[in-house]
Amino acid sequence: MKLLLSDFILFLQGWYRFLFVRLYQSLRHLENAKSSVAEKLYEGRGKFVRPLVHSGMGGLVVLGIILAPIIANSLPGGNSFAQTPPPSAVLSSVTEAEEQTTTQVADSQRRAKVIDYSVQSGDTLSGIAQKFQISAETIKWANDLGTNITLKPGQTLKIPPITGIVHKVQRSDTVYSIAKRYSIDPQGIVDYPFNTFTNDETFALAVGQILIVPDGQMPQPQAPRIYVAQQTPNAGTITTSGIFIWPTTGRITQYFSWYHKAIDIANSVGTPILAADAGTITVAGWPDNVGYGNRVMINHGNGYLTLYAHLSKVLVNVGQTVKRGDLIGLMGSSGRSTGPHCHFEIRLNDKNQNPLAYLK
Repeated sequence: MKLLLSDFILFLQGWYRFLFVRLYQSLRHLENAKSSVAEKLYEGRGKFVRPLVHSGMGGLVVLGIILAPIIANSLPGGNSFAQTPPPSAVLSSVTEAEEQTTTQVADSQRRAKVIDYSVQSGDTLSGIAQKFQISAETIKWANDLGTNITLKPGQTLKIPPITGIVHKVQRSDTVYSIAKRYSIDPQGIVDYPFNTFTNDETFALAVGQILIVPDGQMPQPQAPRIYVAQQTPNAGTITTSGIFIWPTTGRITQYFSWYHKAIDIANSVGTPILAADAGTITVAGWPDNVGYGNRVMINHGNGYLTLYAHLSKVLVNVGQTVKRGDLIGLMGSSGRSTGPHCHFEIRLNDKNQNPLAYLK
């Protein structure tokens, strides 16, 4: 096979040399003929010279186009133009691969709907809950299980996608009334990516639709914990440390999760928002139409970024340097928001971190 391929390459190289010699000779003859014709036509002061010259040049171009693929294929390592995929095809294949990877991650880690699970011999409620990474109470509420729970093999259980409540919307239900019923902030319902609304501006619901209420509670909730933005002794320093103070006063109404990469701290409109650490303002205001609304982003110069969203008023400008504890804005409900709160993010090298692991 290698010998045959070698002979074939030698044949193509010989054919290339033959064509090159013949083409060179043809061009020499053409040049001589053109000179002779030009001398004859000179007497007519160029009446027919330009059309003939243009025709000759056009013929050369056509001949070059015809011979180009043959010459290219005869060279070692040469590839046909048809074998090279267009840029759009390469881009399409990369995009499809990325979409496939994203889909695989979504399918394996994130569910949009309630699924059925058939109880196996030896199953316990806590074991099933651990298997699906939700709370045992979530399964109890979804299946109306009492206090004395006895699971039987073959029994079918409804398994919600996350910890919380599965709610079927009734007439007169609103996001706010549902949130109040299950003791959560309505922003948590709005932020859950698989909840849909008939009107994204008012968060209107359709009667009969299934709504996931993340972290919703059936029993009476405990008194909400109050968190205060602490003016620590080192507040006001201009150097960054990677240690952050609380950006505002209030209560946490939504925690960090895979679909909500921040914490929400709720309070009244106008509550001061402070810089959690020293840095430079990179975003100030509402430069686009995304759900963050009025916001401030601070680059702390050490790989960390902090974001403060849904503000009622921004009090800093892009490029301004701030110190830890400086006033940067006022709490509000701008953007995709159901009530006044501060959506607070901490990012390290463009990856969202759980703010509770950093706040001092």
